Amino acid sequence: MSNAYQNPYVVAAESSIAERSQFLRRTYMHLAGALVALVGLEAVFLNSPIAPLMTNLMVGTQYSWLIVLGLFMAASWLAQKWALSGTSLAMQYAGLSLYVLAESLILIPILNIAVNQLHEPKLIAMAGMITAGLFLGLTAIVVTTKKDFTFLGGILKVGGFVALGFIVASIVFGFSLGTLFAAVMVAFVGAVILYQTSAIFYQYSTTQYVAASLGLFASVATMFFYVLSFLLGRRN
Repeated sequence: MSNAYQNPYVVAAESSIAERSQFLRRTYMHLAGALVALVGLEAVFLNSPIAPLMTNLMVGTQYSWLIVLGLFMAASWLAQKWALSGTSLAMQYAGLSLYVLAESLILIPILNIAVNQLHEPKLIAMAGMITAGLFLGLTAIVVTTKKDFTFLGGILKVGGFVALGFIVASIVFGFSLGTLFAAVMVAFVGAVILYQTSAIFYQYSTTQYVAASLGLFASVATMFFYVLSFLLGRRN
C-alpha cells in the first residue's frame, strides 16, 4: 500500500487515525518478523559448529568478550543510523537486518551454555515466556494509561552508562555480576520498553516503522538476555 499521503515530519501521535493505525500495524509486524528471524538464526547456529566456536571466541579471554561487546555496540550504532535513514527504505531494512544478525551472534554464548552445556533448553522457553509477558504488560500500561514515558530518556541514558560501566569492569577485572545485577537490568530494560513504546507515538513519524520496530526489538532481545541470565544464575 502506498504511503505517499503520509507526512514524514508528523509524529504518529499527531497523525490521522488511519495513518497511526497503519504505522502501528507495520511496526509490530516488523517486530514480529525480526523476532522470528532471530529465533531462526539461533536454531541454525545452535545446531552447527558455529555455536561452540563463537562461545569459545567470546568467552575465551576477558578481552575477547570486551572486543565483541565493542563490535556489537558499533554494529548497533550503524544499524540504528541506517534504520533512521529517510532517503532509502532499503537502507532502513539493512539496518534492521544488521541488528538482528548482531543480536543473534551476541546471544550465542548464553544460549549455547543453556542448551549444550547445562542441557536446560526449558530455561530458554521459560525466559521467552517471561519476556513476552513483561513486554505485553508494559505495552498495555502505555496504551491504557496514555501516559507519555519519553521523559525517562535522560534517566535511561545515565542508567545505561552506569550499567555499561559495571559490565566493562566485570570483564576487565574478572568478577561476576550475579543474579542481582540481572534482576536490576530486567527492571531497567522494562523502563526502556516503556520509553520505547511511548517514543513510537511521540518521536517517530508514521514513515519510520522500521526504525521503531528496531528500537522495540533491541529492548525485547536485551530483556530476554537478562531474564535468561537470571534464571541460569538461580539454577546454579
